[in-house]
Amino acid sequence: MNRLKEKYETSIRKELTEKFGYTTPMQVPKLEKIVVNMGVGEAVHNSKALDDAIEELTVITGQKPIATKAKKSIANFKLREGMPIGAKVTLRGERMYEFLDKLVSIALPRVRDFHGISGNAFDGRGNYTVGIKEQLIFPEINFDKISKVRGLDIVIVTTAKSDEEGRALLSLMGMPFRNK
Repeated sequence: MNRLKEKYETSIRKELTEKFGYTTPMQVPKLEKIVVNMGVGEAVHNSKALDDAIEELTVITGQKPIATKAKKSIANFKLREGMPIGAKVTLRGERMYEFLDKLVSIALPRVRDFHGISGNAFDGRGNYTVGIKEQLIFPEINFDKISKVRGLDIVIVTTAKSDEEGRALLSLMGMPFRNK
């Protein structure tokens, strides 16, 4: 069993129940999924860029991503509807907990001048989104082998009903929120 999942089962669940006064165990918020998304704008001109992004996401998450396609045609960007312009991975179960553990304990502390992440990126329903400027913070990425530094978005979807519940859950899981 994953270290973070075990921590959730043993202590986090109990703390959340006491803090918010839940009556049944099903009310306690938990992680549902994590979606990692990487937009590759230069894929319009260079299809190898998308292959590189897919390879990097596979190494980071341990799961093969799917290519995302453009929903609209935009003439100024020479973009046609249906062209592949990004990659995304949806993580659930063990891989989700492993990825979150790696993100919180290894990757985020490697960000230059890191003082915690903003606590304002909740969507109103307890889900959290964080943008990362460079994929180099993940230890699996070899600096010499990458062609271009790319950013990625990480969406953490929880079963929490409010931002307060979602923030409490992620804080207890070790998410380093910045003090206001």
